[in-house]
Amino acid sequence: MPAPYDDEPAAPPGDGGLVRVRLAIAYDGGGFSGWAAQPGRRTVQGVLEEALARLLRMPVALTVAGRTDAGVHATGQVAHADLPATADGPELVRRLARLLPPDVRVRSVQPAPAGFDARFSALWRRYAYRVADDPAAADPLRRYDTLIWPRRLDRDAMQAAADRLLGEHDFAAFCKRRDGASTVRSLQQLDWARDPAGVLTATVRADAFCHSMVRSLVGALLAVGEGRRPPDWPAAQLARTARSSEVSVAPAHGLTLLEVGYPPAPELAARAALTRRRRGPGQPPTSTTTATAR
Repeated sequence: MPAPYDDEPAAPPGDGGLVRVRLAIAYDGGGFSGWAAQPGRRTVQGVLEEALARLLRMPVALTVAGRTDAGVHATGQVAHADLPATADGPELVRRLARLLPPDVRVRSVQPAPAGFDARFSALWRRYAYRVADDPAAADPLRRYDTLIWPRRLDRDAMQAAADRLLGEHDFAAFCKRRDGASTVRSLQQLDWARDPAGVLTATVRADAFCHSMVRSLVGALLAVGEGRRPPDWPAAQLARTARSSEVSVAPAHGLTLLEVGYPPAPELAARAALTRRRRGPGQPPTSTTTATAR
């Protein structure tokens, strides 16, 4: 089982002829056992590091903004690595496109600003969860990134419940806890919208997410949407200090990491240092509820 999202080690600053680069990554998570490298399993990190090592003829370690679970997709994943100063970003992207399997792509490789850390410099992560609650109208071409729900959902009730969850709380009821890790998070956005095709999409943004948090929030709100729970029920779970067995975890394939937000370049190092301090054992993450989205 991969470690929770916010516990992977960061790579050291570039030295010895290495420079830090920022990678933009997209992948279909259906064929992966999540982001994090695991012995004997196909993971996004493992596939990418193997390809980079083959092209550069040296070990490459990637540090990622958000460690996605098995089956979760990404269109806006961000990672950093320390590569030889001679590595050419555009050429590396072209060569990776020829080498990588079709379910993962590196969109760009660019020099990172001073102080950039893909994980610790981030202000927020934004995800989308898609639900088609009219099975007859579901788009067959989107079946791999959309949950097909057999019953009509009440969007207004789901939004009313979502609004009660915003802010900084201990989301222990919605997380798979890891020893010594905080489950306090700042939930900045949780909006449900129905598109012209009738698909419901939840847009979820927070400073960081603990393991299974987004899918647990969606699972709780689906229960509200079909009338099994009242709108105040999900927020009532925040009083719990441990994972709630009453909260279902929505399937992974409906979830996609869309974007990671960072401060302006001059603030990257300070943000990373602050986040490292606040993410020590037993410490809550930095609250960024008032941070400007970038």
